[in-house]
Amino acid sequence: MAIQRMDNVGIVVEDMDAAIAFFVELGMELEGRAEVEGLFADQCTGLDGVRCDIAMVRTPDGLSRLELAKYRSPAAIGAGPRNRPHNILGTHRVMFAVDDIEDTVARLRPHGAELVGEIARFEDSYLLCYLRGPEGIIVGLAEQLR
Repeated sequence: MAIQRMDNVGIVVEDMDAAIAFFVELGMELEGRAEVEGLFADQCTGLDGVRCDIAMVRTPDGLSRLELAKYRSPAAIGAGPRNRPHNILGTHRVMFAVDDIEDTVARLRPHGAELVGEIARFEDSYLLCYLRGPEGIIVGLAEQLR
């Protein structure tokens, strides 16, 4: 049996409203918000007493989603500095295809986005950059060149 699809990528955040605003400005659509708690949440996560606010945001094509989660209990645990280097083990980044990389970066800056390096050209194919988004996660942007 093979997988059917990748359903979503989960990101734990401290400021839910700021994270939603960031991803909506990026061009994602808020699909919905809910509170998750109960035995199934404890069993699934391996934590006791889970109470978590979630928000699901999706790409405009409806094919990809991020689940943003703010843990009310047990409290989220900081994983170290939010400006960790790009080559740290674990989740590397989330990459999005965009129409205009410079405009996208400019629109995200008021939402706390900071370039990790700079906008770079890969041959005659792409403009690429990494920036830090909510909670210090690295978000990649790729603009295909015509």
